Amino acid sequence: MEALNKSLSLDNGYPKRAGSKLLGADCNIFKCRDKQIGLGSKTIIMGVLNLTPDSFFDGGKFTSVDRALRHVEKMITEGADIIDIGGESTRPGSLGISIDEECERVMPVITEITKNFDAILSIDTTKSGVADEAMKAGVSIINDISGLKFDDKIADVASEYRAGLVLSHTTASPAVMQDNTHYNSLIEDIKRSLSNSVSMAIEKGVDNDCIIVDPGFGFGKTTEQNLMLLKNLGEICALGKPVLIGTSNKSFIGNILNAETDDRAEGTAATVAIGIANGASVIRVHDTGYMKKVAAMVDAVMNVN
Repeated sequence: MEALNKSLSLDNGYPKRAGSKLLGADCNIFKCRDKQIGLGSKTIIMGVLNLTPDSFFDGGKFTSVDRALRHVEKMITEGADIIDIGGESTRPGSLGISIDEECERVMPVITEITKNFDAILSIDTTKSGVADEAMKAGVSIINDISGLKFDDKIADVASEYRAGLVLSHTTASPAVMQDNTHYNSLIEDIKRSLSNSVSMAIEKGVDNDCIIVDPGFGFGKTTEQNLMLLKNLGEICALGKPVLIGTSNKSFIGNILNAETDDRAEGTAATVAIGIANGASVIRVHDTGYMKKVAAMVDAVMNVN
């Protein structure tokens, strides 16, 4: 497979717009190992590669190395800036797998991706052992949906490799998170949790410019809570870190539209547009081509002086 070369231009004219793009943030670059991603007027697209048989949206579609590589090629061609690779489903009710099984799923694919593509790779894992193996193979970012709650040694791995680190909010493990949706104050509780995760990472030596936060749409949240979080995303941006959102095809969209997982594109597009307008710098999506167009349109509106 012919290698595809990809680079990201830095956006040094970082706009601090009200209600958008990290108002008050002290950085305009996301550092991940030897790479730097400019944050500002262009929304960053993170394409999802699930190597699981049981993920809620595309479980089983890309479990062979060949199919996974073809999907990576497609996402890069469509404009994905980052490829996020996951070997363990985090859908509500999932029970998890061992480190060995997760590595068996992701490592052969990661090895082949690095041989064939010049792409920025992220490993979606809550296990430091998996993160370490991925780092050895050339992955640049760790995407931890637990925000270091399940395995705080992930921060040690990120620090050692100077990797990018995405810290998400969840209330509990995927198996029981939807049984834990009580908050004293939704937005303030999420902000406090994310702030604690960031502090823990920094204490373990992770550079400030290597951290992104994700409020965790769908993780321990009801449909109404997800909507409230999206509406008030600007308050998450007030933490002063780049914000990633992962709303793509999630159940709260299906609940609103009465739509199955393969019929949520329009709902996803709406959440992506609102999220970017409210300050998200990175969107994690399944349909990279479609959502890149949505992001480009919102960016054009937000960049008008």
